[in-house]
Amino acid sequence: MGTIVSPNDEWIELYNNTQSPITLDGWQLTSQDGTPKIILSGIIPVNGFYLLERTNDETVPNVPADKVYTGALGNNGEHLTLYNNLNDVIDEIDCSAGWIGGDNTTKQTMEKISTGWQTSKNPGGTPKMENSTEMTDIGQQPAEIQQSPPEPIVEQTETAPIDNPAETKPSYPNGIVFNEILSSPEGPDETEEWIEIYNQNSFEVDIAGWKVKDNEGKSTTYIFPDEIKIGPNGYLVLTRPQTKITLNNTGDKLMLIRPDGKIIDSMVYGKSPRNQSYNRVNANWLWSSILTPGLVNTVTDGSIKKKSEGKESLVKNEQIVASLSQTIPKPRSFLFIFLIAIGTAVSSVIIFFLFKNKVNNN
Repeated sequence: MGTIVSPNDEWIELYNNTQSPITLDGWQLTSQDGTPKIILSGIIPVNGFYLLERTNDETVPNVPADKVYTGALGNNGEHLTLYNNLNDVIDEIDCSAGWIGGDNTTKQTMEKISTGWQTSKNPGGTPKMENSTEMTDIGQQPAEIQQSPPEPIVEQTETAPIDNPAETKPSYPNGIVFNEILSSPEGPDETEEWIEIYNQNSFEVDIAGWKVKDNEGKSTTYIFPDEIKIGPNGYLVLTRPQTKITLNNTGDKLMLIRPDGKIIDSMVYGKSPRNQSYNRVNANWLWSSILTPGLVNTVTDGSIKKKSEGKESLVKNEQIVASLSQTIPKPRSFLFIFLIAIGTAVSSVIIFFLFKNKVNNN
């Protein structure tokens, strides 16, 4: 929607929520209608921001842009998708039916929080800074209402006796993440699809009451039963018969939700290759024909093309060699070639003498 200064002062912010820097070379941020289409470059540091400003670096005063792009965002909404350098979908938001946050009159922005999207607390938003605090149920109210003090019930909760376990809030660790999925198995989807969850912590985590939810087609939520735990640096594989969650072959989104409603992890994937799993590798997701449920992910086989290293896959190289071998005729035996050469030479000599005699007789 731009700023008070100009409706053309549009900007977009990306955030790295991982524990590793991410190189954006070859990544793309595109709209479904083709405008804007932005080729990214550079690096987002750990828990860092990446600011894209439209047309020039004057959109956000005193905050340098990481990328200047062209192409307007439609006022009536856009469907934006973020792809990595392997063309995998990293994140997306479908607002093609209209923006779900922000205010064009006050110039408050649309910002992301753990539970979804909301309108920013103040006009202009928070470029290259942490977003507003979560404002449940008041995200679309005017800024002056959002700035009102909290209800007294908050104070009552904070002063509750802390020595009563029933009245203390449970704490939940981070580091429980989606690690690998198989959405298009060789056999029946109904029995052979699975989701793998990984505990990045060096201690056991109780995930009873946590939820896994998919977001495309018929949305299904699976709730972990009581006494379900993941060991330190351990794996948990959930099959489709367990969860009843259908992993759509054309693409889907999964969310891992704590009992307090906070989304602790999410992942998005696109069209699924047959019998390949989608693997978390550091800050990236990669397809691999090596399936590793309950084991360390392996994506070094020849079916993967790593554009970031500038190397073609082994499969492609083998295909090139095969195609070359098909176009080059196989050599004949040496004896056969020698006999043809002798025959050609003798024929040439005979023809030469016949031609010479004919010339002399004339």
